[in-house]
Amino acid sequence: MDSTTTSVIVEALTRAIVEHRLHAGEKLSEQKLADQFGVSRTLVRQALFQLSQHRLIRMEPARGAFVASPSAEEAKQVFTVRRMLEAGMTRSFIATATPAHIKALKEHVAQEEIAVRRGDVPGRTTLLGDFHVRMAQLMGNEVLAQMLNDLISRCALITLMYQSSSSAAHSHEEHMDIVKALEAKDEALALSLMDAHLSHVEADLTLKP
Repeated sequence: MDSTTTSVIVEALTRAIVEHRLHAGEKLSEQKLADQFGVSRTLVRQALFQLSQHRLIRMEPARGAFVASPSAEEAKQVFTVRRMLEAGMTRSFIATATPAHIKALKEHVAQEEIAVRRGDVPGRTTLLGDFHVRMAQLMGNEVLAQMLNDLISRCALITLMYQSSSSAAHSHEEHMDIVKALEAKDEALALSLMDAHLSHVEADLTLKP
C-alpha cells in the first residue's frame, strides 16, 4: 500500500511539473505535500527521493527539495555521450541478439504506442527513454543499462517540458524502424537510424518553450 501511495505522489508531482503548475526552482514543502495527499512525511520523502533519482527535483542538505532547473546545454552534453555509447551498443546488440530479444523490444515499442495514443506524457517519456536502457538490459550489460538510465534521467525534465505529442509519436516511429533494422541484422542501417533518432530527439529537447 505504501508503494502504491508513493507512486501516486510521484505521478501527481510529475504531472504538476509537466503542466507548469510547479516551476523550475520552486521549493517543495514536505509537510504541505503530506497534508495535501493525507499521508506521512515519510511517504512524501520517499516520493521526493524517487523524483530526485530521475532528476526532476534536486535535494539540498538542510534546505529541502526543489524542482530541478536543467539546461538545454546539459541535454546537448548528455546526447554527445549517448551517441558514443549507443553506437557501440547497437553494434553489439546486432551481433548477439536472439529472436527473444527482438520480441522483447517489439513488446516495449507496443507499450510506447499505447502511452503516446493515450496522451500519457509521464508514461511515454519514461517508455521512450527506457527503450535504450532495455537494449542494454537484453544484452545482459547492467553497467551500460545503468549509465544510460542515468544519462536519460538527466534530461528527463527537459523532455517532459519540451517534447510535444508529435515529437513523441515520431520518436516511437523511429524506435519501430530501429527494431526492424536490428531484426534484419543490418548494422549500417541500424547505426544510421539510431544516430538520426538521437539527433531528432536532441533537436526537439533544445527548442525553447
